Amino acid sequence: MHMAGMLSFPLVEQDYPEKRAPGERAGDFAEISRAFATEKAEEQSSRCSQCGVPYCANHCPLHNHIPDWLRLTAEGRLREAYELSNATSTMPEICGRICPQDRLCEGNCVIEFSGHGAVTIGSIEKFITDTAWEQGWVEPIMPAADRGQSIGIIGAGPAGLTVADLMRSRGYEVHVYDRHDRMGGLLTYGIPGFKLEKDVVMRRVDRLRDGGVVFHEKFEVGRDASLAELRQRHDAVVVCTGVYKPRAIRAPGVGASGVVESLDYLTASNRKGFGDAVADYDEGRLNAAGKHVVVVGGGDTAMDCVRTAVRQGAASVRCLYRRDRANMPGSQREVKNAEEEGVEFVWLSAPDAFHDAGGTVAGVNVVRMRLGEPDASGRRAPEPEPGSEFRMEADLVVKALGFDPEELPKLFDAPELAVTRWGTVRVDHKTMMTSLDGVFAAGDIVRGASLVVWAVRDGRDVAERMHEYLKAKARTGQAEKVAA
Repeated sequence: MHMAGMLSFPLVEQDYPEKRAPGERAGDFAEISRAFATEKAEEQSSRCSQCGVPYCANHCPLHNHIPDWLRLTAEGRLREAYELSNATSTMPEICGRICPQDRLCEGNCVIEFSGHGAVTIGSIEKFITDTAWEQGWVEPIMPAADRGQSIGIIGAGPAGLTVADLMRSRGYEVHVYDRHDRMGGLLTYGIPGFKLEKDVVMRRVDRLRDGGVVFHEKFEVGRDASLAELRQRHDAVVVCTGVYKPRAIRAPGVGASGVVESLDYLTASNRKGFGDAVADYDEGRLNAAGKHVVVVGGGDTAMDCVRTAVRQGAASVRCLYRRDRANMPGSQREVKNAEEEGVEFVWLSAPDAFHDAGGTVAGVNVVRMRLGEPDASGRRAPEPEPGSEFRMEADLVVKALGFDPEELPKLFDAPELAVTRWGTVRVDHKTMMTSLDGVFAAGDIVRGASLVVWAVRDGRDVAERMHEYLKAKARTGQAEKVAA
């Protein structure tokens, strides 16, 4: 077996897992990178310089013990590497696939700063836990002694699933309520299979179900039970709904048929991948086959949409973004993947109007933008260039401008639930509790649209705070019994 010493980065060059050729991978929804072989993972792990101050771990929202599990991998001690990786993360093989490592761990690798190319942390993280699943090292949940208390989790995305995992392990009865027919939230229906194959998500859900977590599918709080009713049913509740209200485009013709929401489009595609009957897809409304597709937006959702359209057999795929490449919020790695697959990026451009022929979109009126003075966020604000309009042919336009929170106090029939002026749920950051006693919140519904890894981190933190709250509640209950 290849046994590399550490600090081998001057001798061993950076090498990511091989990507399948663009022409081949654009024909299916399988992940685009092949897995590392064990020897390759050991070799690439050995490039870690074992820094005194590991910037990679500091820039990881979960503070994963990255140098430690890289060393164990380099030494061929994969089971120990898995145990250590699993100690800080409830879904390392998912984060390894979809985290923007270029902005987090790998982007802050000391080897990267020295010009040798970052250690391939994400690929190795994925390799370690995929190996653990294959080898049967992923333990079932073994709940601690039954605590006689139950919690309700609203939303089965990464934050909700993390809370479910950690609280069930501590011995609580755990119920998860989700509006969809499958658990996983955006991991299941938002992110395409070529970034995250769905069996990877489903095996996590199955592990929780096998560990005694009770899932309530197609359950809408506000319709099937109010928040007040869930509070009566459980000793504590946590809101992990994510943010699902799509940001609107204000332009003439935006109501034409063929102008669709990104999440509707991605969900239809993911449902087809599961083998579901999807009328909107089969009848062509949410299917790019043979169409000239324009996606508006520059975040990771927009990248998911353009790359999905390529795989559905679009005649052409263009992405309009009002800033330039350097100022886009999406992962640069994803832009590169999309370009390799034939997507055309039209930087510094925005839709001004949508042409409709008999109620159906036929084209986009595009206006060129320039970057002016910095706005409140410090980024240079895009301004339209007068007289720069041009028309672009389009049969399908996908709006991917990001998401805002839904109006939860109204939706949950809970007017007393306090929200911020942005509509996110207001929490006390020390306790992670909302304005309602025993109701906590975590993930995007608190921080606004963010990364999966931050949802996992919030889920981990809220599980600790709920545990403390429930222990105190149990003590108070016992004291009251004794006094009576």
